[in-house]
Amino acid sequence: MPKISGKTPLAQAIRYALNRLPKARGYLENGILELDNNTVERAMKPVALGRKNWLFAGSEGGGKAMAIAFTLIETAKLNNVDPQAWLTWVLDRIAGHKINRIDELLPWNYAEETV
Repeated sequence: MPKISGKTPLAQAIRYALNRLPKARGYLENGILELDNNTVERAMKPVALGRKNWLFAGSEGGGKAMAIAFTLIETAKLNNVDPQAWLTWVLDRIAGHKINRIDELLPWNYAEETV
């Protein structure tokens, strides 16, 4: 920085990066973390595009039920699982399944079982 003029675009870019470095440190030290939320935004896009269709869910309870359904479907998609096949699999097992072992019905466990 001392060798370049403070008003140049390069100096501005360097200052910009240095000011944001403390917040980026966690991402730089942990390779699993993502710098952006593009994955989540892409998953939400179909919901946002169809929001006019879902404006009238019937009731507040209907809206909450839709949110739960969207969450389940997107979770399955993010785990490379066919949502319809997974939900069918879950519904076949859930009636006799113990509540303290509900994690066994999650999409990543379905993916492991079907491989």
